[in-house]
Amino acid sequence: MEETGFDEQRQTGQPLPVDLSKYSTTAVGEIPAKQVMSDRKMRQVILRQSPIKTALYMIGLLLILFSVTLLPPMGVAWWYDGDNVIAPFAEAMGAMLGLGLLCWLPVCRLKVDLRNRDGFIVVVAFWFLLSLIGALPFMLSRNPHMPLVDAVFETVSGLTTTGATILSGLDTMPKAIVYYRAQLNFLGGMGIIVLAVALLPMLGVGGMQLYKAETPGPMKDDKLTPRIAETAKNLWYIYVGLNGVCTLSFWAAGMSFFDALCHSFATLALGGFSTHDASIGHFNSPGIELIAGLFSLIAAVNFALFFLAWRARSIKAIFRDVEFRFCMAVFGGIIVVACGYLYLSGKFSWWESLYHGFFQTASVITDNGLGTAGYPVDWPISVPLLLLLGSFFGGCVGSTCGGIKAIRFLLLYKQSVREARLLIRPTAQIAVKLGSHPVSDRVMQAVWGFYYLYILSYCFFSLALTVTGVDLVTAFGSVAGCLNNMGIGLGETAGNFAPLNDAATWLLSLSMLIGRFEIFPLLLLFLSDFWK
Repeated sequence: MEETGFDEQRQTGQPLPVDLSKYSTTAVGEIPAKQVMSDRKMRQVILRQSPIKTALYMIGLLLILFSVTLLPPMGVAWWYDGDNVIAPFAEAMGAMLGLGLLCWLPVCRLKVDLRNRDGFIVVVAFWFLLSLIGALPFMLSRNPHMPLVDAVFETVSGLTTTGATILSGLDTMPKAIVYYRAQLNFLGGMGIIVLAVALLPMLGVGGMQLYKAETPGPMKDDKLTPRIAETAKNLWYIYVGLNGVCTLSFWAAGMSFFDALCHSFATLALGGFSTHDASIGHFNSPGIELIAGLFSLIAAVNFALFFLAWRARSIKAIFRDVEFRFCMAVFGGIIVVACGYLYLSGKFSWWESLYHGFFQTASVITDNGLGTAGYPVDWPISVPLLLLLGSFFGGCVGSTCGGIKAIRFLLLYKQSVREARLLIRPTAQIAVKLGSHPVSDRVMQAVWGFYYLYILSYCFFSLALTVTGVDLVTAFGSVAGCLNNMGIGLGETAGNFAPLNDAATWLLSLSMLIGRFEIFPLLLLFLSDFWK
């Protein structure tokens, strides 16, 4: 009988010669001492441990899934515009599907075990790729026929729910293009990755790492349900349900169903893309403005609170939340100041000051970006400046808004009070608390670090825009509008971002992504420790 390898080793007392050059050190180190693996199994171990191959698998899968979302714009084009408008979306869908298959097929047998590091790589790479591929309909269409820089800017603005636009002539543009912009807002609102997390378990892929990398906020460990896929699904059910209610409300207030649908996408996503150049002001309707303002405030609330209220069959869960109460108090204060100043300045009557001030304040400070009544060009300069600063505040963590977020400002305020009290009583033990719960020093360090990097990013992009030849007012206003994902600038970009040069446009596209990522997921990729 032929001796096995183990028999030979037992007789000679020497280990068998094994060529380890074709295996990575990490893979070999994880093989149990008494286990002999075939080349096929060894290759599977190496594949599982390669972050690049894991990223290719996930990105390919996400691109394949996202290519399906180009079917609705094709349906709109068929209904409203004709075959010549269908072609750009069909070509973009083919390109996206082809790239997805190209990434996924070589590693389709990979057993995916996502780690936190893989989640960050996938999220950042997917957003950058989608910003490029999603620009194809704008580039391939005859109206508009946009160059790469402008098409990427428009796509990034939609996906990050910023709402800054280069396009004009929306009233006469093909309906499919107008709808596509609104759909970008809709998908970017709750997060494309969160949507994918809800679907990936059907394909045998977990998603906790993607969820952590995608969702904003300093404290992300709490889940609504034990399974992250269920959490993502519940958030999307709430999001879609609110969109349905908002659509019906706009429709009842006098919009066409198409306008109502597109504006509900923009409002609940806090995205700001309208179907008309004059935005909400096109309708000249107090009712529509009040509805838009109300749903903007609703969209600035942590969506997890809506789920908890639904499960408890009571809204007390919402009002018990410390961040919600703080956020609404700040919103209320800014709204009162804006409405009062508009009336006292003589710009509007008391009723116009009320509904214009309520809507526009709610739209800007929640980083929605829909506009009305000549805002900001024809308004007293103090109000647009107040609202621009308010856009840094944003809304609650877990909402669709941009900005720094209310909970961070609340924690920074409490930390400042704590430091002042320690100056009086240096030996006192004073904890920073949210409600009755103390906040760990680790969380406070993360909040301070984020705040520093956010302000540093704002200063960097503002100065970078001035280097490209943009004046100071336009530079600081444009960066605030893009970094906060608010979409309305000052100066030359008060109404449209088309006047900017190509270099400034690229910089603002990057600033929108950084604001959407909340800095850290992108920063991690540039740290050497991340790749060790």
